[in-house]
Amino acid sequence: MPELMSPPAILILWALIGYGLGSVPFGMIIAKLMGLGNLRQIGSGNIGATNVLRTGNKLAAFLTLLLDGGKGAAAVLLARALAAEDAAQLAGALAFWGHCFPIWLKFRGGKGVATFLGLLLGLSFPVGLAACATWLATAFVVRISSFAALMAAATSTIWMVLLGHGDMIALGGVLTLLIFWTHRANITRIRAGTEPKIGKK
Repeated sequence: MPELMSPPAILILWALIGYGLGSVPFGMIIAKLMGLGNLRQIGSGNIGATNVLRTGNKLAAFLTLLLDGGKGAAAVLLARALAAEDAAQLAGALAFWGHCFPIWLKFRGGKGVATFLGLLLGLSFPVGLAACATWLATAFVVRISSFAALMAAATSTIWMVLLGHGDMIALGGVLTLLIFWTHRANITRIRAGTEPKIGKK
């Protein structure tokens, strides 16, 4: 845990800002702007980049990935610049929560992987880079996005320890548990051998 430096009112403010940033459903916005249809009726019905890719539009998927990751990083960097490290971690955590449970979509959002990686990059670029590399390496080998996400999340706290960011471990542990929770259906399909591979529409 980071040292608590900010007054409670400031922490509450950054929690709300983080949630607000995280709850913007960029996948649905981009799909609508690019005429790709309603993501709720495509593939898994998820609002994230992996499901956007199932429309066959790689640009839309890339933009969704970039913006979903960017909102996590933005929450962290803004809070760090205008408040302190405790506010940065809290804003990042709430950005993740906002993506997964956005009030605008009746709390049915995405699975949080891009936002998770984005906030890690904002908190510690080396840790975030290591988590992204873990995702890429796993995805390259097994071609299953959800399995790569689970591996990136599961190893994130290890990277935090190895790279000297012990103050992030509590946050990393909580977010890892949440990612496993949002991927519980994927875990069932992975075990059954029925999880779709990357690029499958």
